[in-house]
Amino acid sequence: MANVGIFVGSSSGVTQEAAEQLEELFDGAELINMEEDYDDLGQFEEFDVLLIGSSTWGQGDPQRDWVDPLYEMENEEPDFSGKKVAFFGAGDQDTHGEEFISALGKMKDVFSKLGADTEYGYWPTEGYTYKFSRAEKDGKFCGLAIDNVNQADLTEERISTWAEQLKSEMGI
Repeated sequence: MANVGIFVGSSSGVTQEAAEQLEELFDGAELINMEEDYDDLGQFEEFDVLLIGSSTWGQGDPQRDWVDPLYEMENEEPDFSGKKVAFFGAGDQDTHGEEFISALGKMKDVFSKLGADTEYGYWPTEGYTYKFSRAEKDGKFCGLAIDNVNQADLTEERISTWAEQLKSEMGI
């Protein structure tokens, strides 16, 4: 069975709640809160599957607890070959539709550059209204888009559906 690590940075708690729901949906998964539980890049090595969660801030940037780890990744260039990686995160498509969940796209670029297989968990853009997203790749988001500000009633079902999609795509 695949060893699943859920790494999450969350300021308002929405992405954290999503991570907790994912932890329940993946038997034996370990949840690592980037502020409280993250120590160093070596923690990523402990897992075959990485579920990477972040809300989007500012000009499409990852949540603040990801800043130092992503900087370390870009400078130390760990080898993530063989890792299956999927992304999820929260945003506000109405108020911040100009960079809706763009952090996921930025993070996907970093993990892909380091050799990770990041082609899992793509999510349809249908049902969302936004101006632009760096997370949109080939007409889909490169991960699960959560909007608890405008579509909270869809969040739980989206997370459950996405988890089943990942299990199928990753063979876990």
